[in-house]
This record gives sequence, C-alpha cells and structure tokens, in this order.
Amino acid sequence: MTPVMAEQVPPSPEADSAMMVLRRYFGFETFRGFQREVIDHVMQGGDAVVLMPTGGGKSLCYQIPAILRRGVGIVVSPLIALMQDQVGALRQNGIRAAFINSSLSSEEVYQVIHQARMGTLDLLYMAPERLLMESSLELLSQMTIALFAIDEAHCVSQWGHDFRPDYLGLTVLADRFPGIPRLALTATADSPTRTEIIHRLRLENSQSFIAGFDRPNIRYRVAIKDNPKKQLKTFLKDEHSGDAGIVYCLSRSKVEETAYWLVEQGFNALPYHAGLDSGTRRQNQERFLFENGIIIVATIAFGMGIDKPDVRFVAHLDLPKSLEAYYQETGRAGRDGLPANAFLTYGMEDVVLLRKFIDGSRAEDKIKQIEHRKLDSLIGYCESAECRRRILLTYFGDNPPPTCNNCDTCITPVATWDGLVAAQKALSCVYRTGQRFGTLHLIDVLTGKKSEKITRFGHHAISTFGIGKELTTNQWRSVFRQLVASGYLEVDMENHGGLRLCEASRPLLRGEKTILFRMDADAPKPPAKKKEPVIDRKSSPISAKVYGQSGLWQALRSMCVELGKQQGVPPFFIFNDTTLREIVAAMPTTLEQLGQIHGVGTNKLKNYGQQVLQLVSSFRP
Repeated sequence: MTPVMAEQVPPSPEADSAMMVLRRYFGFETFRGFQREVIDHVMQGGDAVVLMPTGGGKSLCYQIPAILRRGVGIVVSPLIALMQDQVGALRQNGIRAAFINSSLSSEEVYQVIHQARMGTLDLLYMAPERLLMESSLELLSQMTIALFAIDEAHCVSQWGHDFRPDYLGLTVLADRFPGIPRLALTATADSPTRTEIIHRLRLENSQSFIAGFDRPNIRYRVAIKDNPKKQLKTFLKDEHSGDAGIVYCLSRSKVEETAYWLVEQGFNALPYHAGLDSGTRRQNQERFLFENGIIIVATIAFGMGIDKPDVRFVAHLDLPKSLEAYYQETGRAGRDGLPANAFLTYGMEDVVLLRKFIDGSRAEDKIKQIEHRKLDSLIGYCESAECRRRILLTYFGDNPPPTCNNCDTCITPVATWDGLVAAQKALSCVYRTGQRFGTLHLIDVLTGKKSEKITRFGHHAISTFGIGKELTTNQWRSVFRQLVASGYLEVDMENHGGLRLCEASRPLLRGEKTILFRMDADAPKPPAKKKEPVIDRKSSPISAKVYGQSGLWQALRSMCVELGKQQGVPPFFIFNDTTLREIVAAMPTTLEQLGQIHGVGTNKLKNYGQQVLQLVSSFRP
C-alpha cells in the first residue's frame, strides 16, 4: 500500500463543492496538506487510512464528505468527552451533528435516531461498544450511510499505548456494510501500528494518506530532574504566566501534591486522575475548557477527549511510557498552530520505576520486550545531544532535516566530552561491588564516602573506592544515566533496580571503543529565548505577547467566554485564539470583511458578526 502525497491525486468534479463547504461552514479559504485528496478519494467511494498530526485537520477529511454524500456519516469515537466536543463545534458551524452515548436519556436517544432515519443529520458520533451492539447495527442497516470514520484508529493496536479492545470488533463494518467508504484516522502510529490498523480493520484495499508527524510550532525541551517542582515553577513563571496548560505526573498522589503546591505558588491549578470522583473530574475538566488560564495536573487519564486549541504548554514531571505516548501527550499543546512548549524533566528513578511496571505487568513476554525497547527509545531521546525533533520524527518514519531550530539542543547545542575513562571507572565499580547496587551507592564508592552501608559491605577496601573524586555527584549521575541509556549497563529489576554489566560493556572496559557523554550542567537552564520574528499580520498568527495589553483582544475573549456560558459550550467554540488575533490585526468594518477571516464561516458570521463589528468599532481610533 503506497502512501499518497498531495500532488499525486488529480482534482475531482466534487472539488468545487468541497471548497464551498469548506468556506461556508468552516470559514477556511484553502485545504491543508492532502485534505482535498482524501475528500476526493472518499467522495468516489474509496476507503482510506489517514495519518495526520494533531491539529492537522483530520476531521475535515470525513466531515466534508459526510456533508456532501447522500446519507449520514457515522463517526466512531472512543470517549464521550471527545464526541461531545466535536458535535458542539460542528453545531456552532451550522452542521447537523449528533451523538449517541450513555450521557443521553432514552428519549434523547430516540430523537437522535429519528433524525438519522429521516435524513436530517450529516454526522452521527458513536462509541465503538455502542455501535457494536446488535440493535445498533440493525438500526444502521435501516439508514442511508454516507461513510464510516474510525477516529483515534491507533486504539485498535494491541502493541500501541492506548489499546481499546472494543476497536477489534470494528471489522464487522466491512462485513455488514460492503461498499460504504471507511476511513481510519489517527495522529499517532508508527509503521507496525499502521500495519496493524490496516489488518485489523480489513483496510487492505484502502489508500494510505500519510502526512509528516512534525508540529513545528511546538518547542521541545528536556531537563534532568533537579527539584522538578522548582523547575516547573521557573518554567511557568518565566514563559507561561496566565496560560492554559497540562502538567503530567506518573502517580495520582503526585498529581494532587503538585496541583496543591502550584495553587500555593499562585497558579490556577486543578488535579485530574481516575481516583477522583466523577463529579470532581467533570467539574475540573469543564473549568479547564470554559475558563482561560487553567492548569490541569493529571495522569494520562486526562487528554484524549480534550480538543482545547489554546493549550500553550504540556509539561511532564515524570518520564512518559514511550515516544508514542510522549508524542500524543505533547500534541495536546498548540493545536491552534500558535507557539507552544513541551517541557520534560526526568531522572534515573523514572527509568527504574517504569521498568518495574513493565516487568511486573501480566503481559506476555513478547509484549514486555517491545515495551522495554520502546522505553529504551524514549531514554535515548532524552539523553541525546542531537536535535530532539529529528529523533522524534525519525522514530515515526519521517525524514526530517538535521536540525529544527526549535528544540533545546538546537537552540543551545549540547557540549560533549570524552567519557571513556569515566565509563571504565563506573563499569569497573559495578563489577567490583557485585553487580547488585544502585546508582547512589556506586557514586558513594567512586567518590570515597565511608558510609555505614559501604563499610558493612566492605566496599571501602575495593580498588574502585575513591577513584572518581574528580567528578561531582551530579556528574556521576549523568555518567550512569547515559551508560544505561546507551545500553552499556542494564537495570536488574529482579534485584531492586541494581545495575549490572552486559555484553556491550566489554569493549568499553577494554578500551576498544570510545564514548562521548553530553555535558549536563549541575542545574539545567532553559534555552535562551529567541527574538520574536517579524510576522505578516494578514497571513500568520501573532505572538500572544503582542496582544497581552490589547483592549480589543481582551474584549473579544471576554465576549467568547460570555457567549460560551450562555450556550453551555467552551469559549473557543465561538472563535479560537487564531481567529481572534486575525480580527485584531484586520480590524474589519463590514460583515464581508469579517467573513474573509480564517475560521469565520457563514453560520458564525450570521450569529456573531454584528457583535464582533461593534466591539471592533468601539476600539477603533
């Protein structure tokens, strides 16, 4: 199955109609990437696998064909919050959309079914477990179906980071509804996961549309743990005061501790994890969506159902489980295309804990091996002195340039040093102490600290005692961390996380090869801020700082908040920040001028146009 690039598919007769829908309902003047090519293909009855980065416009690939084709488009979505958000946004654009899930009463479900049968819906969203009920399949067989769109299709992969068993049953769509176009869409799938999606959803005859994974507006940064809460506070205070963002922690207890600590430091933070009661989770999520500047501190239980475009940062205080999970989680920042940050702190204790989780799971040995390899790839990403984006995109099969100029290692290149002698001392110390002790004990031996534990085991009398005094404790931490990341040392999970040698250790011990270590500072500093570029006010979003003191900007945002409250929807459903910035830049005086702005479709122009123009007029000199 050969991926299709934008220039390979000729325009179809439906292209003009698709462009009219794009302009009328969504307020966009042009398609992005290969959106038009996917729409063309589906309009002609073809199946498709669509891989597009978060915020890249996947939804339009099935929403526009569903509007243009006869019948209703059925969208399979894994979470109630996700489908409710998407339906709410579609209705704001004047599109006939609905969902069926457990949040509806039986009467409301009946009304939606009646609309679908009568042909007065363009899109109907359903969870996979609901769709697979025999009663639902029988209901669908009585309707005219325009297409099936399987969103978050990576959930079908048993090897992936977000497996959902119900997705495996979606093969029934190929059997029960032959000839109806099916689309599988995702933002996160490496090559093996894409193969599994195609196989498990019986899409062998589909056309693949694979975009690049890059999100150039996100700046990636990794810091070694050195009082992570203090590091987070500095990051937020210096770069994200008043911004909405997500902070991920590995445990529920750390989520609550961090959230309460942030509140004490003056930040507007709320916790979110599966251990909280449903009412608290719902309330905190709604505040995050409906209010400006809320920080959610969460486990990975939070995120997939969140389509908030103005999240300005995602911070990880603990190591995520894989590069797939990291990419998915950081992709929740900057969905509006404006600058955003991905900030990660990690230490050796994260590696030990995650390896313990993997080894202690009930998964098959083959799956455990895959999970360990994925964790190794993530550790390599953190430890590398190369461009972060290059490593990340290469992992997903992209072919990026050597540097991106928007990650910490590109902005502030990492110095390296010849680490052969230090590596030999470290490896020798591991061997001399019996290959069963952790990093802290080994560092105490190398730096000559006569602790009770060292004396008890007699390690003050071995040849490696005190031979490493030329390096600080933090520098030795870095050495051991990089030796583990590079595969020269293994973590023995059966022996409480002690370090042991492996086959790759021998060439280093013998001096048969060299090793370069990245030079970590004892207290990692954030990269220097780049000078804000000069931006074309008509074609590009402007930095948030430009509007920080803008009265019109604040008035427009307040208007969206109030309208959102009145209608029970998040303020970005009215207009997102990108659209508001273009309004401030253009200062339109007529409905026609306002209608030319990105994101202002016919329905929004009708509902909110006069109110926007009145606000703009009140701020005109």
